[in-house]
Amino acid sequence: MNPITKAIRIQTDRTNEMEHSTPMFLTSSFCFDDAEDMRAAFADESNDNIYSRFSNPGVQEFTDKMVALEGAEAGYATATGMSAVFASFMALLKKGDHLIACSSVFGSTITVLNKYLPNYGIEVSYVSANDPASWEAAIKPNTKMIYMETPTNPGLDVIDLDVVSKLAKKHNVLLNVDNCFATPVNQRPIDFGADLVIHSATKWIDGQGRVLGGIVLGKKELIQQIYLFCRSTGPALSPFNAWVLSKSLETLDVRMERHASNALHIAKALEGHAKISWLKYPFLPSHPQHAVAVKQMKNGGGLISFNLSGGLESGRAFLNNLKMLSLTANLGDTRSIASHPASTTHAKLTEAERAAVNITPGLIRISVGLEHVDDILGDILGALKQC
Repeated sequence: MNPITKAIRIQTDRTNEMEHSTPMFLTSSFCFDDAEDMRAAFADESNDNIYSRFSNPGVQEFTDKMVALEGAEAGYATATGMSAVFASFMALLKKGDHLIACSSVFGSTITVLNKYLPNYGIEVSYVSANDPASWEAAIKPNTKMIYMETPTNPGLDVIDLDVVSKLAKKHNVLLNVDNCFATPVNQRPIDFGADLVIHSATKWIDGQGRVLGGIVLGKKELIQQIYLFCRSTGPALSPFNAWVLSKSLETLDVRMERHASNALHIAKALEGHAKISWLKYPFLPSHPQHAVAVKQMKNGGGLISFNLSGGLESGRAFLNNLKMLSLTANLGDTRSIASHPASTTHAKLTEAERAAVNITPGLIRISVGLEHVDDILGDILGALKQC
């Protein structure tokens, strides 16, 4: 079956009631018929569920669907996207190892890289999304992993997965890709050679701003190490959230088509606006990496970034004059969302660090929702008049 069909049809074992929709498995632990069954489960001689921190039927259903969508061998679902990011580092890196990260990544990820990994003796170097030649120059004898997002957050740079994957293979380095912005129905990094793929399922996967969740997917032997780390340290996805996310996957493909069509329409309408000095959307021909985006993405996704010529004050005026778009710390919702990265998601970076990744004082990121496109565009244009 096509992966999109699998995202609808994969189900965990049903109860004796033969439910059409998988029920929730809201239990902390599972019972055994006898002492031998219990011993075998704890000895890893069976696939029986023991404890929902280890495994849960509903969590496994969500995981199996994501494995199918990403074309992975295995996966492990976590409580949040950041717990998935952190687990992928801590389970596979050790003291003395070196990690290369694209400088354009989520603000909390930068905090982990700068503040916490060095405490464990893990060295981090940054490379520019727009300077592929710098990536190979950054590799050292102790480099173990390359970590990146594409499209990047929040500037929407597009990195050539094929190029970076070949570089990683050449130097026997793991390639770890955050695919949150694109989603697996739009881009599959494993098809281009990535070893690991990460999602904040809180975003487009849920799609309605209801629950938190994350997942790491990839090669079976790598996921096993991540599973063992998480089994002991505890960042497990809750069964209720897993049930919500699993149901959300059944509409992911159709939702993303609408998000992308709305976003492309709005990007075309805003490009060249007098109040906007630059605008980025991966499927606009004006995007610097448009050719790469078309090669590895099904569509341009649901995010638009643009810079207001008036800087910080114009950014504030724009947000304050929106009538419909939400101002909230999220993206990937049915409701359109506007954010100002310099004062929110990337506020803890220094001014120099923000400038290095083109997070300007006037940068606005729009997560385009499922409202009628004329209403979304009308609200944006109305707010631009007040900048």
